[in-house]
Order: sequence, then structure tokens, then C-alpha cells
Amino acid sequence: MIKVMDAIRFETSPERYKHWRLELSGAETTGVARLVMDVKEDQGLGEYVLKQNSYDLGVDIELADAIQRIRFEHPEVRAIVFTSAKDRIFCSGANIYMLGTSSHAFKVNFCKFTNETRLHLEEASAASGIRSIAALNGVAAGGGYELALACDEIYLQEDGNSAVSLPECPLLAVLPGTGGLTRLVDKRKVRRDHADVFCTVAEGIKGKRAKEWRLVDDVIAKSRFDAATSKRAEELAKASPRAQAKGPGLPLAPLEVQRSIGENVGDRIVSQYRYVTLTIDPKKRVAELEVRGPDHEPPKSGDELRKLGNGWWALRAFRELEDALLDLRFNFLEVGLLVVRSRGDGGKVVAHDKALAALAAQDWLANEIALLQRRVLKRVDVTSRSIFTLVDEGSCFAGSVLELALASDRVYMKDDEDHEDAIRLALSPANFGALPMGNGLTRLQSRFLNEPERAEELRGHEAPMTTQEALKAGLVTIAPDAIDWDDEVRVAIEERAAMSPDAMTGMEASLRYGGPETLETKIFGRLSAWQNWIFTRPNATGQKGALTMYGQPERAEFDWRRA
Repeated sequence: MIKVMDAIRFETSPERYKHWRLELSGAETTGVARLVMDVKEDQGLGEYVLKQNSYDLGVDIELADAIQRIRFEHPEVRAIVFTSAKDRIFCSGANIYMLGTSSHAFKVNFCKFTNETRLHLEEASAASGIRSIAALNGVAAGGGYELALACDEIYLQEDGNSAVSLPECPLLAVLPGTGGLTRLVDKRKVRRDHADVFCTVAEGIKGKRAKEWRLVDDVIAKSRFDAATSKRAEELAKASPRAQAKGPGLPLAPLEVQRSIGENVGDRIVSQYRYVTLTIDPKKRVAELEVRGPDHEPPKSGDELRKLGNGWWALRAFRELEDALLDLRFNFLEVGLLVVRSRGDGGKVVAHDKALAALAAQDWLANEIALLQRRVLKRVDVTSRSIFTLVDEGSCFAGSVLELALASDRVYMKDDEDHEDAIRLALSPANFGALPMGNGLTRLQSRFLNEPERAEELRGHEAPMTTQEALKAGLVTIAPDAIDWDDEVRVAIEERAAMSPDAMTGMEASLRYGGPETLETKIFGRLSAWQNWIFTRPNATGQKGALTMYGQPERAEFDWRRA
């Protein structure tokens, strides 16, 4: 398990960026921001050199932060141009030496995080009206081209050098790990035969053929490349619905978290936020996540929202939850089970949900907060941990907090007639469309795939439910009585934590994504599964595997059997 002092942290800010420049000059007039990739070779998270604008997790943490800050802090920005500060290279993708020397778990989590970042960029266009252009002023290979694929439009400089490629299969014996294959055929509608050639030609494709095969939207001469891409970005910005955004942005304040660890190996590790607490029990391989409900009244107007700012529960609690989930994902790999609890007044949660929904319909900033909640809950869906929710006295599983329970693998709700009034859960409008999963359905709809009418019947049922009412409504898995509660929950936790993590990860990922298949579920349900498997194969990461031997004089050695 990683040491706390060596843990990866996901908070940063523009003044701390090492690898990206967020350029806002002229954005008030043009509506265009530029994100310029300028990776510092000696500033990676590990003992490797980030050559040719290759990236590691640290580079992508900055990218994720930049996209988030544009959404919250800069309503004037309606289009983003991604480009490179390097000569003849846009981005060579994920750093190969980082991949070759990192653990299997890190590689998989790294791919997952970069996928989420690119999906967030696509959501910024679809839901917030922030369009994006990839201005490829050099070679875009692997993850560099995958970043371009996440943009709305791709333009390639015609200079005899610039090209696009997905060289993972021929060079490394792995797959493009951040959705490249899926976006190629699902999003850009590249013909299968063209995609087959493209993905097996390590040097990539450039010029006229890249445009003809739909790999890019246009190829532009170097002499007019900057002017042409800037003009196109301004056109997209002018047509964006975000042009109607009124009111100042909200600078995202640093999260305040206190982390403590006991002196003994078996002691718990605690991360304490204002509304969230993450407790790790290394000995039991169990984490407990407690989410606390609002302790203040919700804002009634955009002005009140901006006065509350970073302190509004609807924003702060979910930012804290996101940080805790990423901390768990990367820094505590041996934890197999996440136990979710809540504390507070469910009625206040519902009140804040309603206030957010009302404001989001008329205020761009409130809408961004609602979209943030959606993104954070999607991180729960793809968490490779078993998730059990416990509903007992003092819980506030209502509305947006109830979504945590609906995202769980099991929900246990205590059945205690003596404390019936203190053990309730409740629905709110947030459960009926504002917070969909990656399959496009709400978690209620996903829960009742065989009986869709049951989800619809619950609409408008906002009265707090007792345990038996929740069990009958299908919102609870098991309802132990007060006498058996402690023992039944303890045994369930111990049994789950003792099962094979590989089997549980595969089982949970398969069960969580029922219903329609989308680009997003393909990436996390299908591509991630294949990539996870391929990363363990000797052809890729064995002693003589292609990823291991990259850069060495010897050639990789393959086991030629197809499984």
C-alpha cells in the first residue's frame, strides 16, 4: 500500500501547472481560450523523461483541472484550442517508459482517469456549449491523437511532418487505452477497413489521406494554420449557447482536508473534509465513506449562490467526494470494499436538490454545479471496489445523496420499529434525469431494467420511506432487523473483502452497466476490460514483451497462440 507521504494528489491550479499554459488573452472579445501543451521533460511523477510532449498522470491532472476551471471560472470562454508549444510535435501520447515501469494497477487506473478527462471535455461541449478544436501543429500519436478525438473538430498542419497515429498495437502490443478505437468508429465514423489499416501502421497517416479517411476534419498549410484554426474557433464560440452566460465566474477554492495516520501499521488512515470523511482500514482492506448533508439553507438566486460560492453544500460536498474517490482509487490499491454511510437531514438534501434544479434552469453556474455532481457520481460507477451502502439511524440518503446508494452493489437498510422515524430514505427530482449514468439511463431506470414502469411510478413520491416501504419499492437489497443488524453487516463485509479482487472487479463492472450500450459504456465496460487483460499478457508486459522491450536493441518475443 502506498505511503501517505508519497500519495498522489489531484488538486492543482493554473499557477502551479508545469506542463500546460492556459491562455486567456482576448477571450473576453473572441470567446476563445488556448490550452498549450508544453511538457517539461524532467518534471514527471516518476523516474522517467517526458520526451516529445509525452504525458503521465501529472500532465493529465493539470489538463483535468484546466477544463474544470474554464467551466467554472471563465464564462467568457466558449471555445478551446488545444495546441503544442513544441516544434514538429503535438503530443506523442502516454509516456512509454512510465507505462513500462509502472504497476499493472497503476496502468489501468491511469487509463481510467485519462478516459474520464476526455469524456469531461466532450461533456463540456454537449452540456455547457464549450466547443473544442485540436490544432495539430505536429505529430499526434497515441494518447495525443486520442485527446484530439475528444475534441469537436481536428485540424492537421500540412508540412510534410505532421501526422496522426494510434501505434499501440504494432509498437507496444497493447490497445489505445483512452478510447481511441471506440471514438474512431463510433464518434468519427471512420470506415472499418480504413481504421484497421490506421491502427496497424505505426508511422501514422498524414495529409490528404488523413482527411479522406475522416481521421481529421481538414489539412491546412503551415503558413495559414494558426490564423485558420483561430478563426474557426471564433466561429464556434460565436455560435455557442454559452454566449448567453451571465454573471461572474466562481474561482474554485482549495479543498480543506486533514489527513491523519496512526503510528501502528494496523491503524486507520483518515481524510477529514467538511462534508466527507474517508477512513481506510488497511488490516481489513475496507474503506468507509461518510457523506454529511447540508448544514445551511440553500440559495434562492444566482446572487445568493455566488455569495455562498465554494461553501455551498451542493458544490463543496461533491468536490470533496471526488477527491476522496480518486485518493482511494490510486493510493489504497489493496482496499477491496467501500462502505458508504451518510449523516444529516434528508429533508435538507432534498431542499438543496430542488434549489439547484431551479437555479440550473436559468443560471449557467448552477448548471455547472449540477453537471459536476453528475461527473462525480459517474466516478462512483467506475470505481473498481465493491460498494455496500448502510442506511441506519441518522442517515440522509435522499435525492442526490441517495444516488450513492443506487450506485452501490448492495444496499442494507436497518429495520427497527423503535427508531423507524430516524431510519428513512427519500427521493427527489435529482433521481429522475439530472444525474444519468454512462448508459444514458438514471440509476433508478438501470435498477429496474425489467420493469421500467417501477422507476416511473416512483416519480413524485417524495415522502420519506420507512425500511419496509423502501424494500417494497425496490430501493433496498436486504433489511436486517435491529437484533441482527450488526452481525449481518459485519459478516457481509468480511465475506466480500475476502473474495478475489480480480473476480469481483470483473463481476461488478459487468453488472453495473446493464441497458443500452453507449460510447462511454464501451470505453469503460469493453475497452477497459480488454486493455486490463492485455496489460497482463506476456506479449505486452512479459520479460520479452513489446512494452517491456521498447527502446531496447532486442526485438519483442510473442506467444503466437490466440486465446
